[in-house]
Amino acid sequence: MIGSYVAVGDSFTEGVGDPGPDGAFVGWADRFAVLLADRVPVGEFRYTNLAVRGKLLDQVVADQVPRAREMAPDLISFCAGGNDIIRPGTDPDEVAERFERAVADLTSAAGTVMVTTGFDTRGVPVLKHLRGKIATYNGHVRAIADRYGCPVLDLWSLRTVQDRRAWDADRLHLSPEGHTRVALRAGQVLGLPVPADPEQPWPPLPQRGTFEVRRDDIHWAREYLVPWIGRRLRGQSSGDRVVAKGTLSPADIRTRIGTVA
Repeated sequence: MIGSYVAVGDSFTEGVGDPGPDGAFVGWADRFAVLLADRVPVGEFRYTNLAVRGKLLDQVVADQVPRAREMAPDLISFCAGGNDIIRPGTDPDEVAERFERAVADLTSAAGTVMVTTGFDTRGVPVLKHLRGKIATYNGHVRAIADRYGCPVLDLWSLRTVQDRRAWDADRLHLSPEGHTRVALRAGQVLGLPVPADPEQPWPPLPQRGTFEVRRDDIHWAREYLVPWIGRRLRGQSSGDRVVAKGTLSPADIRTRIGTVA
């Protein structure tokens, strides 16, 4: 039984791409927290989401890891390093060394630390050339998990998120359905009964013509790729001035998303 959970990470764990009815992001970690809360008596589950979009590994370690340690929860989910890996010139071996030091720190304070691999980016236009680099980092993450006894939320092997409907319009963050499938997979990783299969096939999509694909690519480049490159050049982060969601009530999360499945 898990009575307390702290989510540590970047935009993926903050829930970017999965807005609730009030516009604030929900995301897989909040949805997963509801699954966990359903296993304990009402009012006895504590959940805190410390994740902030755009953060690099060292920023996550400096700002979030000490707070997570202080809470000493039953479970911590730790997903970080992805923003480092997609930056030009970074070495996945070196990033993994820093990742391991953080895992060692967290496992000394939490009952369980669940780590997360990166997605298979073969279908993501701006990131597909980094597929080998991400795979190398994933190999390190799995090895670290073995050394410290951490369960692994393996996103690389989650085949259904290869569908474009699992992704937000920016093609960098998951859609609400994508976040839901990750939450369900996280439940499976910890052996929880889940209300739906995260690998449930998507309904068939009509074929798109070359003109439609090209039009969508131009729109995406104008609306998302160019601003993203601009922020990189200016040294800005999407997480500048963003405050973590902090402690959340599972009842409030349920109200915002209706149902995890």
